[in-house]
Amino acid sequence: MMIIRRLCTLAVFLAVTTAKAQQPLAQYASTLQGTDSEFKLSNGNTYPTTSLPFGMNAWSPQTGKNGNGWKYQYKTGTIRGFQQAHQCSPWSEDYAVFSLMPVSGALIVDEHERAAAFSHANETAHPYYYRVKFDNGIISEMSPTERGAQLRFSFPKKKAAYVVLDGYIRMSEVKIHPAERKITGYVNNGRYIPKGFRNYFVILFDQPFTAFGTWENEKNGITPDEQYREGKGVGAYVRFRDGAKVQMKVASSYISPEQAELTLRQELGMHARLEDTKAVAERTWNTLFNRVKVEGGTEADKATFYSCLFRANLFSHQFFEYNEKGEPHYYSPYDGKVHSGYMYTDNGFWDTFRAQFPLNNILHPTMQGRYMQALLAAQEQCGWLPSWSFPNEGGSMVGNHAISLLTDAWVKGIRTFDPERALKAYLHEATNKGPWGPANGRQGWKEYFQLGFVPQTKGAYGPVSQTLEYAYDDFCGYQLAKETGHPFYEQVFARQMYNYRNVYDPATGFMRAKDKEGNWMPDFDPYEWGGPYVEGNAWHWVWSVFHDVKGLIRLMGGDARFIAKLDSVFSVPNKVNVGSYGSMIHEMTEMVKADMGQYAHGNQPIQHMVYLYCYAGQPWKTQYHVRNVMRRLYNASPAGYPGDEDQGQTSSWYVMSALGLYAVCPGTDQYVIGSPVFPKATLTLENGRQFVIEAVNNGPDNVYIQSATLNGQPYTRHWIRHADIVNGGKLVLQMGPQPALDRGLAEEDKPFSLSE
Repeated sequence: MMIIRRLCTLAVFLAVTTAKAQQPLAQYASTLQGTDSEFKLSNGNTYPTTSLPFGMNAWSPQTGKNGNGWKYQYKTGTIRGFQQAHQCSPWSEDYAVFSLMPVSGALIVDEHERAAAFSHANETAHPYYYRVKFDNGIISEMSPTERGAQLRFSFPKKKAAYVVLDGYIRMSEVKIHPAERKITGYVNNGRYIPKGFRNYFVILFDQPFTAFGTWENEKNGITPDEQYREGKGVGAYVRFRDGAKVQMKVASSYISPEQAELTLRQELGMHARLEDTKAVAERTWNTLFNRVKVEGGTEADKATFYSCLFRANLFSHQFFEYNEKGEPHYYSPYDGKVHSGYMYTDNGFWDTFRAQFPLNNILHPTMQGRYMQALLAAQEQCGWLPSWSFPNEGGSMVGNHAISLLTDAWVKGIRTFDPERALKAYLHEATNKGPWGPANGRQGWKEYFQLGFVPQTKGAYGPVSQTLEYAYDDFCGYQLAKETGHPFYEQVFARQMYNYRNVYDPATGFMRAKDKEGNWMPDFDPYEWGGPYVEGNAWHWVWSVFHDVKGLIRLMGGDARFIAKLDSVFSVPNKVNVGSYGSMIHEMTEMVKADMGQYAHGNQPIQHMVYLYCYAGQPWKTQYHVRNVMRRLYNASPAGYPGDEDQGQTSSWYVMSALGLYAVCPGTDQYVIGSPVFPKATLTLENGRQFVIEAVNNGPDNVYIQSATLNGQPYTRHWIRHADIVNGGKLVLQMGPQPALDRGLAEEDKPFSLSE
C-alpha cells in the first residue's frame, strides 16, 4: 500500500508539474503589478491595463474620480466605471476618456454613488481579459482589440439592468439609436490636445433597450427618452430586461464617426461573443511571449518576467487607423489634419530611450522602422521632434532624445528614414527653444553652445542634468552623421559631445553646477535633490555619461577610484536633503524604502549605473548587483515596482537584465552583459532566427559568470553586438557562486567608450 501511495503521489506531482510547464505564458502576466500606488509612494503607478501590444487604446477599471490621474488604486474597494484609457503616467492624467458602468436596481448616474464594492479575490486581471464580480452580484468582463474592446455585464436575476455611459470631463456628445441597439458620440478631454480634437466612439449592444436617456455629470441631471445631447460631461444610459447578460462591442476613432464604425467592423465584426475577442487577444499575447521564452527559474520569477514583458509592450500607442482599403492613415495630434501613414504617441523619451526602445529594436524592428518615419512626420507637422507626447507634444523633462531613438535604430540596421532629414531636424532642436516644456528644443541652448555647459540661473531647470543629457544627445547626432557621411553635422556635434567634462568637479568627484562665469555654485551637498539636478541628486547624476564611460573613469582618476565611487553609492547612507523640492517627493521616499544607499532605481538617471563596473575591470560586481536589484526590487504583486513604471522603461530594464543584457549607450550596437535570471532564454526574432542565452548551473547563489562561449567559441567580452543577436546564435554562460576575478580584463573586453 505504501508503494502504491507513493506512486499515486508521484503521479499527481508529475501531473501538476506538467500542467505548470504547459501553462500559457500570457497567464503569468498580472496587470495588477504596480497598482498599489499613491501620490506619496509609487510601487509602479500602473493600472490594470487590458490591451493588445501597442494598441491605440486600452481599457481599465476605474476606482478614482473623473479626471484623477490615479485611475485605479489597489487599496480602493469600489469601482465606478470601465474606461477607455491611454494614460502613460498618473502625473499627466489622461485624454480621450469615456467610461461604461453597469448599475443594478435603481438608476444611479453620479460617479460616486454608482460605485460598486468588490473584493480582489473576485478579480481576474490578465493582459487579454479582465473580470470582476461585484458584491452586488454583477459580473463585468472585458477583452481588447487594438482600437476597441468587447465588454459583458451579467446582472443578477430579476434585478433592473442599466448601463451608464459617462462622458468624463470637458465636452462630449451622445446619440442613442434604439432601433440599432447603438450609442455613438465623441469626447474631447485631455491636457495636450489640439483645438477641435475629438475621440469618436461607437458602442453596439446585443440586447434591445427597454428604456434610455441622457444625463450630465456636473449636476447629475437625467433626461429620460432623450436621444441626443451635447455639452460638458454629457453621458447616456440604456436599460435592458431585468437580469440581462449584455455584451457590448466598442471602437473609437480620432478621424471620424464613419472611421469608428469601420473599425468596429474590422476588429470586432467577426466576434459574436466576448470569448471570441478574448481568444484572439490571448493568442496575440502568447505569440509575443513565446518569442521571449524563458525556461527554469521559479514560478514567481516567470510571473515577474512576463508581467514586466507585458508592460514593456504597451507604449508607445498606435495613433493610426486603417481605411476601407486596409491602408494606414491618422489624425495628427500635431497639426489637426489627416495624413496617410503611421503615427505613434504616448511616450516620454527621457524615460524610454534607455531600455524600452532598445528592447523594441530587438523584438519589433518593423514597427521601429515605422516609428522613425513617424518621428520625422511629427517634426514636419509641428516644427519639433517629439520628446514627451500625450498625444500632442508636452516637452516634459530634459534632453532631446528623439535623436537617440533615430541613431539607435540606424546603427542596428533599421534604416527606413532619411538621415540627413533627421540630422537637420536635430540641429534645429539643439539650437532653438520651443514654446512648450524644457525638452521642447533646448532650454539654455545658447549658453550650452557658447560656454560648454548650462549655467545655474534663476528659473533654470536642472542645468547639470541638461548639460549631461545634451552631451549624450550630441554624441548620438555625431554618431548618425559619421555613420551616414555628413561631415558638417559630424563636426558640429563633435564639438559638444564632451561637454560633460565641463561640469565635473575633481575636488568633490561629482557633476556640479556653475554660474555664468564658470564658478562652482557654493554650498554643495551631494545629498541635496533638485536645483542643478532633475529628480535626483549628485550621487545619481554623476554617472550620466553613457557614451564615454572611459572618459568619466579618467576624470575620476582611474579604474580603482571609479570602482570605489561606484561602491560608495551602495555604502553611503540612504539619507535625503529635499533641497529645492521643499519636501519629500515620491522618488525620495522610494530610494529610502529600497535601503540600498543612494541607489535610486525607482527613477531613470541611475538605472544603468550597476553595469558600469564592466568598464573598469570588475564585471563580477555588475553581475552581483543586477541580480540583487532584480531580486529585491521587483515582483509581480501590486507593489511590484521600486517606483514609477514609466511607459515600459522600468519593466524593460527588468526584461533586458533578466535576459542578461542591457543597452548602456543607445546609439551604439552594443549590449552590456550582466547576469541572467533564468537557465535558458530563447529569443525568436522577426526574421525567424533564434538567439539562445543559456546560463549553465544558474541559480540564486550562482550569479557569477565563470566562462562563456558565443556560437561555440570562447568569449571573454562583457558586451555583445546587436548583429550577434538578430543573426541568431547561442551565448552560453557557465555560472558559479564565486566571482571569476581574472576573466575578461583586456581593454577589448570592455564595452564601448567614445574616448577609446
